Amino acid sequence: MSKIKLFCIPFAGGSAVVFNQWRPLLSRDIELKPVELAGRGRRIRESLYGSLEQAVDDLFKIIAPELDQGPYALLGHSMGSLIAFELYYKIKASNLPEPLHAFFSGRGAPSMPTAEKKKYHLLPEDEFKKEMIELGGTSREFFEHPELVEVFLPLMRQDLKIHEYYRFQEKPGPLSCPVTVLNGKEDPETTIEEAEAWRQHSSGHFTIYHFEGGHFFLTEQFQTVVKIINQSLIPVSA
Repeated sequence: MSKIKLFCIPFAGGSAVVFNQWRPLLSRDIELKPVELAGRGRRIRESLYGSLEQAVDDLFKIIAPELDQGPYALLGHSMGSLIAFELYYKIKASNLPEPLHAFFSGRGAPSMPTAEKKKYHLLPEDEFKKEMIELGGTSREFFEHPELVEVFLPLMRQDLKIHEYYRFQEKPGPLSCPVTVLNGKEDPETTIEEAEAWRQHSSGHFTIYHFEGGHFFLTEQFQTVVKIINQSLIPVSA
């Protein structure tokens, strides 16, 4: 039986390399497939996305050729969750095989109101840096390297812009595949109510895990995250 391909989509400002630490812990029946977004990593010379829709279209072109070659799952964190969610419906509309499972991490349900959320991408530079440090995922020492900041800040701002300007559009129906939601209890960007609202988008088996920690529990507690992924996917392939 072919391995289950796990397509992983990173958070705003993140690169696909963040998922590489999962490789030794994933079941041998799962093939890790981190998907690199434009403007970072090996795609650093490519233009940044002007909208979340552009990101979805781009990733669809990348993974579509593999979707009829065997079982697969989608996983996204924060902005990556929105991309994975919209990607599911693009796949469905294209009459390609649907995923065995969808994992949404570090982000409230797409249908929850966001008008009152803070617009990080509009903040002045010093305040923007401060907020990124407090949110986690970026160390204070990182901002002491001007050459890195010069590349990182425009990328981070643009990712946050397309994330923050996303507006949910009603879908033809809920996700039919099993859905697992991962949430940090102390995440300043996602309340427990917003995370639980993912249930409204699922017609199949739904599971939610609440982690101790903030927005970047995915990287801080990756061993537990990978354990959940293994337990969620392997029974499907048996």
